[in-house]
Amino acid sequence: MKLTSLAVGSLLTNCYILDAGTKEALVIDPGGDVEVIVETLRKHDSELRYILATHAHFDHVGGIRQLQEALGGETLLHRADFPLLKNLAAQSAAFGLKTGPIPHIDRFVEEGDLLVLGDAHYQIVHTPGHSPGGISLIGTRMAFVGDTLFAGSIGRSDLPGGCYEDLIDSIRGKLLCLEDEASVFPGHGEATTIGQERRTNPFLLKDERA
Repeated sequence: MKLTSLAVGSLLTNCYILDAGTKEALVIDPGGDVEVIVETLRKHDSELRYILATHAHFDHVGGIRQLQEALGGETLLHRADFPLLKNLAAQSAAFGLKTGPIPHIDRFVEEGDLLVLGDAHYQIVHTPGHSPGGISLIGTRMAFVGDTLFAGSIGRSDLPGGCYEDLIDSIRGKLLCLEDEASVFPGHGEATTIGQERRTNPFLLKDERA
């Protein structure tokens, strides 16, 4: 499995490209700079099978429509974030930015759904808190967590639809149960591990003391 990470768009969202080695690829959170994403896929001679949005904030979905038009692929989102998606223009306007047209969602995914890419299987885990329909994608010793968990931090819960209690419950109940060696690939910033965040993340340690 080949993993490529690109920082895209005005907020430098981490867009991940998973290439199964069988000419099939999954793109996670194509928030912008679609030309670079397309170029990377073509360089790898990969066919785009899935486009997955970990949540529907504009910086994670802003490039989906353009990517759909360029390469196709089945677009996946949790249903609870569909209202956010429909409000895409207002979201970006609040930051003084513009995004493209609202993308079409081919399938709403739910907790426990599996994505098969080559010989690898990835599980959809519902991790609300940053947004109502936030999801993480869990593979073997790896987790793509969107804006739920960061290296040394956690996602915001003060945006519309956010909930601090849900966020902490998602991290503790759905992510910290993974093995310490599991790599964590967040929506912004550098990668980390579950063990590192369990031991040192000040937000989780503060919550534990509380």
